Amino acid sequence: MKLPHLNQAERYRGLYAFDFGAWTAVGYTAEEIAVLLESEQYGTGKVYKIVRATPDGQMELRGVQPGRWHVESGMFFNRADLDSAEADFGELCELAAARSLPCRAFVHLADRGPAAGPTRYVTALIYPAEDEDELARWLLDANYQGGDTAEGGISHATNYHAEPKTILRRQQLWSQSAISSRSSAEVLRSVRTAVQR
Repeated sequence: MKLPHLNQAERYRGLYAFDFGAWTAVGYTAEEIAVLLESEQYGTGKVYKIVRATPDGQMELRGVQPGRWHVESGMFFNRADLDSAEADFGELCELAAARSLPCRAFVHLADRGPAAGPTRYVTALIYPAEDEDELARWLLDANYQGGDTAEGGISHATNYHAEPKTILRRQQLWSQSAISSRSSAEVLRSVRTAVQR
């Protein structure tokens, strides 16, 4: 894979490179990568996240499995009492309003029922699996300390969706990315452009 030379390479950190086979393009957002992977023509391409970039144009890339765009992950903050769980839910929603999330997500306050014991009430933060690292960093930077216990990951999100529960409150959270994604038509029209931004 031959990458194009980038001026100010460090501004590409967090974006993606897409290997089309015969050529490579750099500078896609996660939403734009999803467009490429969902297209019949480019669905077999290889995706790399730009983890680090230096001023001299060097980049550290991490390969990303295409299936991660279709999988959810989550963080689950468990409480034995409803008042504490409601406080966790409210604090998480306030944090999201005050500091932009790195990706779209939703948060639930759910009651798993008396049989769940100390994990009866849960504040569930669910988001695309590809954004796990960024969301974990966002929670750490915000010093969010919800739950008596906390757990997370893809399997926990899968289990949460399958388990019986009553959703008491829900909130959709939106990212206000500094880099806006282009329309599907624009992304597909520009695939031969080596540097997307």
